[in-house]
Amino acid sequence: MATDRKGEAEPTRREYLKYGGAVVAGGLLAGCTDGSGSETTPDSGASSTDTETATDPSTTVSISPVGDVTFDAAPEDVFTVFPQYADMAVALGRGDAVNSVYVPEMSGTTLNHYTHHLDGVSFDWEGLYDPLSGGLSKEKLYALDSDVHLADPAWAPTQTNWDETDVTEIAEQVAPWFGNFYSGTRASPPEGYDDYEYYTLWDLFGKVAQVFDEQARYEALADVHADLVSTIQSDLPPKSERPTVVRATLAADGSQFYSYHLNKPGYWLADTRPLGANDAFAEEDWSGLWGTVDYEAMLEADPDVFLHLWGMTPSYSMTETRKRLEDHEVGSQLSAVQNDRVVPAGMRYQGPIMNLFQIEMGAKQLYPDLFGEWPRYEDGEHYPDIPADEQLFDRQRVANIVGGEV
Repeated sequence: MATDRKGEAEPTRREYLKYGGAVVAGGLLAGCTDGSGSETTPDSGASSTDTETATDPSTTVSISPVGDVTFDAAPEDVFTVFPQYADMAVALGRGDAVNSVYVPEMSGTTLNHYTHHLDGVSFDWEGLYDPLSGGLSKEKLYALDSDVHLADPAWAPTQTNWDETDVTEIAEQVAPWFGNFYSGTRASPPEGYDDYEYYTLWDLFGKVAQVFDEQARYEALADVHADLVSTIQSDLPPKSERPTVVRATLAADGSQFYSYHLNKPGYWLADTRPLGANDAFAEEDWSGLWGTVDYEAMLEADPDVFLHLWGMTPSYSMTETRKRLEDHEVGSQLSAVQNDRVVPAGMRYQGPIMNLFQIEMGAKQLYPDLFGEWPRYEDGEHYPDIPADEQLFDRQRVANIVGGEV
């Protein structure tokens, strides 16, 4: 027994969740409002060494850069920062365990635009804490008293007023860290993490599933994902016949674009990379996945399709975006504008549910002759209704898996 923070004797969190492995430290990359190959055969990350024997109910899961983390029970209160982890929790039937997420209204509304088509599945985001509102707060992490922090301890010390000592303190006094941030872009982690390992989105999802002891749900959803990607890639035309595409966000003042690569490694591109389109800015080296592009550079690239990142979120208006481009002297000359192929993309912070819908969405936007036309999307609407015979994955199957019918 030990004394808790209120002075009352009770078992410590550390007796409930045993933290093992090195605590690591190290930044939140720019553009927040903002591999190689397809993620077609995900690895659950499970092995005989990851899970205790049947006589021992505890589960040990290894993730870089944390190391081994042992859980005596599935977490019931879960801290998340970026919404890919909230999406994972929902997909595993544990959405009600989430106590925080980045910009809850944006993240939650967007996820529910997709779950609208999954019977019995939704994410109750109202009232959740925004962990980055006013900066990452160590005091708030104490107050939330989570069972696990689905965040990267190498990323946390890059936040204001944080250092490695704070990361260690939270791990020892509250709950372990369990996350991997830099796989999103395959960017270099902070100095001191030479052994940092990168994962695909579905690899990472598999590890989170082990934390919740929900491997069966994970494996079933991974099969849906593999089937979806296989279906699309088996029908893709030769590369020379595929459209040129840009994934970009029009700046708030309409003066320039934040443009992103399509086919580079990293789980932030888990929805575009499987589609194999020709990246209009493939040769640009932005020292990362995105860079600033002016109208003249955009016109020189002149993509066939303009995927407007965040276009399915409540943070941007596709109506206003199209109007600004149509009214701009240079923007109006873009082929994508003239051919009405400025279309919404989703969020880069995607978990498995978002990923399935965003892959389907992109396939229809880029290859309508092969996979069916993408319906016109109006601001604030849910993901559009797709005729049953044009759906690229089975919604009911996904809903059943999330609901526990594996």
